[in-house]
Amino acid sequence: MPLQQGSARMRQRTVLLVGIVVLLAALVLAVVLASLLTHGRHEASPKMLKWKDRGTTKNLQEVILGRCYNYITAQHPELGDKDCLKIWESLKDAFIYKNPCNITPEDYQPLMELASHPIPCNKSLFWSKTGDLVHRYTKSNQNFLTLEDTLLGYMADRISWCGDPSAPGINYESCPKRNECESNPGSVFWKMASKMFAESACGVVQVMLNGSVEAGAFRSSSIFGSIEVFNLDPDKVSEVHIWLMQDIGGPQSESCSGHSIQRLISILEERDFKIICEDNYRPVQLLQCVHNPDHADCRLCTNST
Repeated sequence: MPLQQGSARMRQRTVLLVGIVVLLAALVLAVVLASLLTHGRHEASPKMLKWKDRGTTKNLQEVILGRCYNYITAQHPELGDKDCLKIWESLKDAFIYKNPCNITPEDYQPLMELASHPIPCNKSLFWSKTGDLVHRYTKSNQNFLTLEDTLLGYMADRISWCGDPSAPGINYESCPKRNECESNPGSVFWKMASKMFAESACGVVQVMLNGSVEAGAFRSSSIFGSIEVFNLDPDKVSEVHIWLMQDIGGPQSESCSGHSIQRLISILEERDFKIICEDNYRPVQLLQCVHNPDHADCRLCTNST
């Protein structure tokens, strides 16, 4: 009897050990499968790891939050109800862990809604190939706002970002240029923001173009030429003023009577806008002359008795 009881106990222990081994094996198998599935979902192809443009701006979260808080507290306290943390989260959600060539307008829609704000009439200033000059002008003259002077544009100006399907979900090494893939995070963002900026314009609007560009001041492929000009609302915008600025001492490639400007005027007239074009708008030219005070173009008046 004691011998039979011992054998029974041995069998019970053996069954118990086998059960434990099977359970451990099942757990190990589950962990391995989960790891493989996760790796497969986040794995990126070699091409996605290296692009031609600079990578995501370092400390992107801190940069976006810092700019947002500065904008709504120091510069525009009337926008103090904006939630900068939610704005950052919506930007991050638009691109993190995503293929940087498959970004859609829907990805940015929550961000656009969170960060949008009204633009006062007569203040909208559009531009193409005049970036440095136009922003020096809006800094010296608070009567005008470019897209980069809005909350969306201010936060994103001169920074970059893109995701990657593999961990950590953000590519800090490189991001795709527009000629690599058009649906990249930066291109989609600026197209949406530009469209919204144009739609909100009212009253008299201004556009500053570069008359020293050999290929023509107005380019159909530019953001202004392909998006903004077609999203101005004729029911809200009364006039479009074109400021055609030539570099001080630079080539005078085009004037208001030039081919590309006439093409722009035709587009605007077809959409029932009133247009005024002015060569070298004097207030802006005076700003150019700050850096070229002795140049002949910067003489305020001729010698007189």
